[in-house]
Amino acid sequence: MSSSTTTTTTDAPSASTSTPTPSPPSAPTPASSSTPTLPTIAGYSLPPISILLINPNSTPHMTTACLTSLAPTLPPGVTVTGFTAPRPAPSAIEGHLDGVLSAAECIRALLPHLHDEDDDEDTADAPGARRPKYDAFLVACFSAHPLIAALREEVPGPVVGIMEAALYAARMVGGRVGVVATAARSVVMHEDAIRGYGLAGHSVGAEGTGMGVLELETLEQEEVARRMCDAAEQLVGRGADCVCLGCAGMVGLREKVAGRVGDGVQVVDGVGVGVQFLVGLVREGLRTGKAGAYASAGEGRRRRGQAWV
Repeated sequence: MSSSTTTTTTDAPSASTSTPTPSPPSAPTPASSSTPTLPTIAGYSLPPISILLINPNSTPHMTTACLTSLAPTLPPGVTVTGFTAPRPAPSAIEGHLDGVLSAAECIRALLPHLHDEDDDEDTADAPGARRPKYDAFLVACFSAHPLIAALREEVPGPVVGIMEAALYAARMVGGRVGVVATAARSVVMHEDAIRGYGLAGHSVGAEGTGMGVLELETLEQEEVARRMCDAAEQLVGRGADCVCLGCAGMVGLREKVAGRVGDGVQVVDGVGVGVQFLVGLVREGLRTGKAGAYASAGEGRRRRGQAWV
């Protein structure tokens, strides 16, 4: 596989250390004052989690930036490995065809490498029949990227895209969400996707910065920050109390945008909340449902003699 991978991790509990059993909730005791005593329960260590962060474009520095942004909040025992799409995947995803081309390159490169190497190769196209190498998957492109649904068909673990993660988080903590976008075309695509996610009634839309995806890196960073902050202010002026950063390449500028819009407005980075959502899903034992839309098409490919993915 000619793609590049990078890994970031936080310390997991030592294998030699026994896992403590959580104490049952403490019963409330009569209080001599008006302050109530509430029942509590303490958490304890759980098995490690491995997440694959997939950058579906072929620009490695965006993968590195995403991993770097995760380090301060990554929970103990969670490992995130970065995958960058191999060429000829597009270096930036700025349209529907870019999304399709990048999804195809990622699927072909990833599927042979998503299970432990000692598993039986004869079951390579039968998701769930082999031991998965990763517990969950994050697609780090701020769009309704076709790779999300494709992976849900082919892997058992949960798959989340950073756009849906950001939008759902914003809906949980605010009343109206806006998206800081790159170029004008992205504004249209983001607003279409927001409708597709069922959140149009909670959205003030997207505001473009007039930059291409790669310009987030190549332009002077002060200029990039200024344009992003200006777009965020426009969204707040329309009534947004949550602003989503509309590109994985924006992860390093969250604090600058937050400083401009003020404490009353939440700035949401889909990379960070996407990882946290995945950790929660895995801890709760939730996987991708395979009884409906995300049933694998692998058996059909085998019957057609097309098990070449």
